[in-house]
Amino acid sequence: MTAPLTPPQPPHEPSPHDSHDAWQPPAAVGPGYAAPASFSSEYGQDGPGMKTELREAAVITVAVALGGVLLGLLWWWLAPHVPLVGGLDEQGSWAVYLKDSEGEQAAGVDGTFTLLALAFGAVTAFVVFLWRRRGGVPLVVALAVGGLLGSLLAWRLGVWLGPTSDVIAHAKDAGKGVTFSAPLKLGAKGALLAWSVAALVVHLGLTALFGPRDPDPYQQQGAVPKDPYGAPPA
Repeated sequence: MTAPLTPPQPPHEPSPHDSHDAWQPPAAVGPGYAAPASFSSEYGQDGPGMKTELREAAVITVAVALGGVLLGLLWWWLAPHVPLVGGLDEQGSWAVYLKDSEGEQAAGVDGTFTLLALAFGAVTAFVVFLWRRRGGVPLVVALAVGGLLGSLLAWRLGVWLGPTSDVIAHAKDAGKGVTFSAPLKLGAKGALLAWSVAALVVHLGLTALFGPRDPDPYQQQGAVPKDPYGAPPA
């Protein structure tokens, strides 16, 4: 007698419940291949980084703006004085005149503020770059806004520390024909932007010369340049 023939069994199909047959991502497909980072880890790193940059930008804005106190003191101390003289006019009322109508003291007041603001902008940009050693939109905005606020603070502080703006009362107190100083006045309002412009230019230059460079993709491990069709060049 011959043994009964057993029909061939179909091949075993993997079940979705078999843990050992679950799909696993390949560790490497070829030389130099690196698996991409997971979605959660990538965005988990970007969130705190942006919060840190915004926090640092707020600190820089406040610190730079407070530097306007020193700028205002230096402007009040170094700016030339504009001499005025008071007297009676033809109607017998008090009037105030420039003692030296051809003097350039008024232009010197604006120039002193502008030069000091440019110096402050360069110094603050240098200090911020030494602290962070990189660029970024938040840092640039912080330097610009902080420089403008510092200039406004310096302007108002210098005017407040200088002679009174009531020149008629000042002339009466000084007496007829007595020279006194005019109130500290910033004629060229564009000087208020000097700090911000200098800070942006210096910080941009430092970042371009000494800032970190983006890694070259062709120098990464295993990376091979390819032509537009995906094949390595001949």
